Amino acid sequence: MSFNSLGLSAELLRAVADQGYSDPTPIQAQAIPLVLQGRDLLAGAQTGTGKTAGFTLPTLHLLSQNKATGKFRPLRALVLTPTRELAAQVAENVATYGKYLPLRSAVMFGGVGINPQIQQLRRGVDLLVATPGRLLDHVSQNTVDLSRVEILILDEADRMLDMGFIRDIRKILDLLPKRRQNLLFSATFSDDIKKLAESFLHQPALVEVARRNTASERVSQVVHPVDRNRKRELLSYLIGSQNWKQVLVFTRTKHGANRLAEQLEKDGITAAAIHGNKSQGARTRALADFKNNAVRVLVATDIAARGLDIDQLPHVVNYELPNVPEDYVHRIGRTGRAGNEGEALSLVCVDEHAFLRDIEKLLRREIPRSVVAGYEPDPTIKPEPIILGRRGQGGGNAGRSQGNGGRNAGDGGRSQGHGGRNTGNGGRGQGSGGRNENNGGRSQGNGGRSQGNGQRPQGGRGSRSGGGRPGQGAARPQHHHSGNRSR
Repeated sequence: MSFNSLGLSAELLRAVADQGYSDPTPIQAQAIPLVLQGRDLLAGAQTGTGKTAGFTLPTLHLLSQNKATGKFRPLRALVLTPTRELAAQVAENVATYGKYLPLRSAVMFGGVGINPQIQQLRRGVDLLVATPGRLLDHVSQNTVDLSRVEILILDEADRMLDMGFIRDIRKILDLLPKRRQNLLFSATFSDDIKKLAESFLHQPALVEVARRNTASERVSQVVHPVDRNRKRELLSYLIGSQNWKQVLVFTRTKHGANRLAEQLEKDGITAAAIHGNKSQGARTRALADFKNNAVRVLVATDIAARGLDIDQLPHVVNYELPNVPEDYVHRIGRTGRAGNEGEALSLVCVDEHAFLRDIEKLLRREIPRSVVAGYEPDPTIKPEPIILGRRGQGGGNAGRSQGNGGRNAGDGGRSQGHGGRNTGNGGRGQGSGGRNENNGGRSQGNGGRSQGNGQRPQGGRGSRSGGGRPGQGAARPQHHHSGNRSR
């Protein structure tokens, strides 16, 4: 099957050809005809399958075929994404594929000034890509009109639920016309996703092209047992001895990412850290340097790396295992994309054996072990507890939070406390992007101590970083009922 057989306009086919694509991926081949028919859609696909183009291309086609009348351009298509990096990635796809069409698009998220976005809206926008928090900021200022939206797309819906956006999503749904086309894209079909889908999808077509929680078959996986205090030494040895040029390394915390990047630099290995506390500009520069090989190692947290889409990334290293098993699948999914081979290594110390068992239980297989000569773990070292705060920055083992804590909206800096006192960053919840869910009493925001229920969160939830290869989907998130994960 080729793109020419899907029913897309000549302008879109020309733009697709410009990118070097001739054949659609399975999710594109199934989703595009259904969307063109006007059907509601519930779609799921493994990371790297091209789901972004699966909704971008048919949406642009429908908008171009049904041109708005009159001088004013009403907003007719809305794409909601959980983070600003993913919003930027989707907007890049829209611009890439819509370059031969007379349509206007815009992207809006927090962390940047709102006035330029207001000016864009005043000039008229056909398709808007936005994060829920910043979109509601515009709604509160009466700078956006959602009453003429014809197509609604929820991208990474399970990730939005995981980040606590369900209330914002329902507010936005209430502002939209009752008659519209709805597309919901999700990496997993949990019970909560199905419940959300039932609440607003009308007789949706179901498209699912990958099993839940499957690791890419093109990614080789190995565990290197090592003592906790020799991990950095082993990592530097592997990078240097094997002459790795592009390595994505995962840590559990933002502080750990900064510290490791600094240590690698001292070892003579160029490195940069990317996480929620970094500014948008710093994250963009770090990712650009990594993609063009100016930086050899990119050290990232799970939040920051959710949407990374890097062509032919050869190596992913779990410097610290995630405490949420599904995050392992998302991490190694950054490599082995678009038909390329990839390698995922995990440096595992005695403290992380329980995490490793949980991951292997999820994968339903054992990951091969390989001890690196000279770095044999000391069998006399006893395991130490890993202090975990909230889920996402190493959260889960410290017990379940009680109460509602308070909610910092990184997109726009609005605070919606429900029982807790938020004092992070001056009390206004400026966050680092994304959504901060402090479910445990009084929180000191990014990196502070939580006095609620005996937990010590490792800082607020920030954004993850988006990638940019047109046509490729974003990371597969996992879903839980709240921002916390207890073990």
